[in-house]
Amino acid sequence: MNKCARYSIIMVVIILLAVVMAGCVSSRDAVSYVNPNIGGVGHILQPTRPTVQLPNQMIRMYPDRKDYLDDQIRSFPLTLDSHRQGLLFSMMPFTGQPGQNRAPISAWNPGNEIATPYYYSVWLEDYDVTLEFTPGAKTGCFRMTFPHNAPKHVLLRTMQSGEWTRLDAQTVTGVEQFHGMKAFVYGQFSQPFEFTAAEQNRNRKGGLVSWTQDKPAVIEFKYAISFISDQQAKANFQSEIAGRSFETLKADARRAWSKVLNQIEVQGGTESQRRTFYTALYRCYERMMDITEDGRYYSNYDKKIHTADRPFYVDDWVWDSYLAHHPLRVILNPDQQADMIQSYVWMYQQSGWLPTFPLLWGDNPCMNGFHSTIMILDAYRKGIRNFDTATAFAAMKKNAMEATMLPWKNGPACALDRFYAEKGYYPALAPGQPETEPTVHSFEKRQSVAVTLGHSYDDWALSQYAAELGHADDAAYFAARANNYKNLYWKEKGFFMPKDDQGNWIDIDPKFDGGMGGREYYDENNGWTYLWQVQHDIPGLMDLMGGKKAFEQRLDQLFREDLGRSKYELWARFPDFTGIVGQFSMGNEPSFHIPYLYNFTDSPWKTQKKIRMLLNAWFPDTMFGIPGDEDGGGMSAFVVFSCMGFYPVTPGLPTYAIGSPVFEKVTIHLPNGKQFTVSAPGCSETNMYIQQAFLNGKPLTEPWITHDDIVNGGELKLIMGPRPNKTWGVKTNG
Repeated sequence: MNKCARYSIIMVVIILLAVVMAGCVSSRDAVSYVNPNIGGVGHILQPTRPTVQLPNQMIRMYPDRKDYLDDQIRSFPLTLDSHRQGLLFSMMPFTGQPGQNRAPISAWNPGNEIATPYYYSVWLEDYDVTLEFTPGAKTGCFRMTFPHNAPKHVLLRTMQSGEWTRLDAQTVTGVEQFHGMKAFVYGQFSQPFEFTAAEQNRNRKGGLVSWTQDKPAVIEFKYAISFISDQQAKANFQSEIAGRSFETLKADARRAWSKVLNQIEVQGGTESQRRTFYTALYRCYERMMDITEDGRYYSNYDKKIHTADRPFYVDDWVWDSYLAHHPLRVILNPDQQADMIQSYVWMYQQSGWLPTFPLLWGDNPCMNGFHSTIMILDAYRKGIRNFDTATAFAAMKKNAMEATMLPWKNGPACALDRFYAEKGYYPALAPGQPETEPTVHSFEKRQSVAVTLGHSYDDWALSQYAAELGHADDAAYFAARANNYKNLYWKEKGFFMPKDDQGNWIDIDPKFDGGMGGREYYDENNGWTYLWQVQHDIPGLMDLMGGKKAFEQRLDQLFREDLGRSKYELWARFPDFTGIVGQFSMGNEPSFHIPYLYNFTDSPWKTQKKIRMLLNAWFPDTMFGIPGDEDGGGMSAFVVFSCMGFYPVTPGLPTYAIGSPVFEKVTIHLPNGKQFTVSAPGCSETNMYIQQAFLNGKPLTEPWITHDDIVNGGELKLIMGPRPNKTWGVKTNG
């Protein structure tokens, strides 16, 4: 065989191998990329947890430790009452003799931990016990492998107030009281046990479950949770987990995750980028959670048991999630989004107010604004109608007209709200001036600028929704209130600034003033972040700043402006201000849309540049891979959208800004059976700039696509290059 023939054969083999390997990459189950420990060490505030659950279901388990660097595990909760907050019930296996007045705790090693969305395993060093867990919807299964010839124990505890009791030789039950409601557990061990009541304190009674050293080394604990009754907990157990093996449950859990994660297929990018992307997508299914049990659910909003022919969802922090988390679900699962909105409507009917942070046990009115209004408008505008649209409007309007706008408060309006309705801004106090309104939260303060800006957006959404439903007078009234943001723009200063109740400006340093988190005027962020909180009226914001060019220059300045002090000093007052680039904070939700605002200028290429830089800098696939509080999908949805190459700058408008996709090809398998593809051949760390764009084969000259473009199926093709095409996406009509 001559050299040319041999060379040709070698090249054919190489090409075939490349094709096969490419096929393997594209067909790899997305679940295998997920690393729940990404972000497991918080930059300053809360870390992520390696949560094991089914998508949007009730049982959520993770090891009780401070963060990924904490080398001790205290227990394993049976579920949570809210994302990263209260734990409900717990178990902890151990060996040897039970200690007096000391709960077992064990060291662990990351090398001996397996964390996935559907399965968890860890070796407990102090007791030589391997613990495994896999979840069901309302159930869970622990499998413990103890050392041979050792006394074996499991300590069962309540985390708040309640008790465990033995029902028979292999069965335990428990009840836990929290925030005015109860949780019930029914559980069975695979081996008969001895039971000793364990006094935790006056309101918490646990149980010590024990086996002698001659008992089998492998013992399982299956359980079910109910928020309705102990009988319902047993029914959940019988219908979902009784008689099923650990391996069967594990396989079913993996299939559940495979179904939702593989709804988006990616090709290209690096292994690291795929891990970041699919881990972010997994995080988006932690909340909200379905608490419906056999067609019934208990609602602590009216403390009643209800029947329902559709799921009832709780646990949402809409200040965080309206920006990207809910809009992502609108694309991927609009029927589920409709169920979640209907759950909001039911909560309004049960409690009298449209909730802001609807937790399992009731509305937790954190942060500021009524952004559920925006979330509902966004879904409606994008074709979701399967909820009580009329009652939703009544709920929105009641909140806007009758509820207090005070941060971290719920209930009727106060004097400050009446001032807002008359004057069009929330009045502020001068530095050091004592509070005059007794209902103001002592730590959260008035947040006068943030409240004015947030409610301007809310009122815009209410106006738009009113118009959609044909309420012309309401639409006009709230459209006028949507302009209230303009009342706090101090042109000479170039910022949104506070005014007192006499209409006088309060001259502060917008970078740093306002007390802890800037809460006297802003909230968790400074005036630079809140300068851009007018998503509903970007042209109006441009006019305030002096036009498109000035708007772009201010954006440039945002990313370049010095802190004016050390990070030490900054973070002592603004601990949420993380992921810093100039005065931009990637680590807090109000910043998400800001890098996409260059698409409104004559330099859309700067959006492409900033998005790639921010993803690379702040979202690596490591324990430090989340720059701020992840908030159960709130931040991860930004990553999912941005990696795909587009983002909803203004929830409530059915449009998306184009950024710079991370992958050469992204395919969204839509629930209507169609596919939407973002194709960016040659896309890489170097080729991040869009040269040309085509939508379904036709040239696309503006950096936007619509919701219909996505859900109708088709292809957005982006020709990428190493240098920006500074003319692409620029409006020629000014």
